[in-house]
Amino acid sequence: MKGLEGKTALVTGGSSGIGQAIAIGLGREGVNVAVNYVGRPEGAEATKDAIDRGVQMCMKEVEAAGARAMLVEADVSKEDEVEAMFEQVGKELGTPDFLVNNAGIQISGDSDELDPPAFDRVLAVNLRGSFLCARQAIRRLLAEERAGAIVNVSSVHQIIPKPKFLSYSVSKGGMQNLTRTLALEYAGRNIRVNGIGPGYFRTALTDVFYRDAKWQEAMLAKIPMGRFGHTDDLVGAAVFLCSDAAAYITGQCLYVDGGYMASI
Repeated sequence: MKGLEGKTALVTGGSSGIGQAIAIGLGREGVNVAVNYVGRPEGAEATKDAIDRGVQMCMKEVEAAGARAMLVEADVSKEDEVEAMFEQVGKELGTPDFLVNNAGIQISGDSDELDPPAFDRVLAVNLRGSFLCARQAIRRLLAEERAGAIVNVSSVHQIIPKPKFLSYSVSKGGMQNLTRTLALEYAGRNIRVNGIGPGYFRTALTDVFYRDAKWQEAMLAKIPMGRFGHTDDLVGAAVFLCSDAAAYITGQCLYVDGGYMASI
């Protein structure tokens, strides 16, 4: 898509699932991609290899892409690690033109039994992490007087409550307002901020639910398209929102949910 080739993106939580698919998709468009991970890097290494392979395939069609991939470790909930991550990416690939805030966790359980530290941890990664990364991205874009785009990977549960996942629902509700507030504040500075709201996708984070046949049957009955999402279904949305094709779009959330939000 127009406006992507030769640019740089940072994808948080890019070692697996949705983040991995988006990172690979951007790489195939000629974007240099920094893949953030936390903990053991094996999954992130696989992502880097996959991006590299994708870029090689893409290079036959886009010879000038010259895209590169790098790994960068950081816990996005920690301010010093986020700052160090952006410094490292800046030195190796240049200031990110695009930030994809994808890192996220969830903890299940009855809300009356939820430990405050567990609640805090989910908000720290999902919401505080998105803020810290967005702040760094915006600061650097403003300092260089450059345009840029931020894509926050939220959820249909930023609108629809998710019982037994209180901290997750609260974090995604906050992400919706984070997206809209930053979009309004920096629209005049050529920094666009949008969100993606995935519906039901089978990833490492959610796999435990999909092992329940009755749960699958009940959920599929609520999805007009009659199937769960694949991670590749989100790639087009993320690539589009980063590209010049979305140059006049900010403050929006694009739901990728098989029609689920339209049916409620």
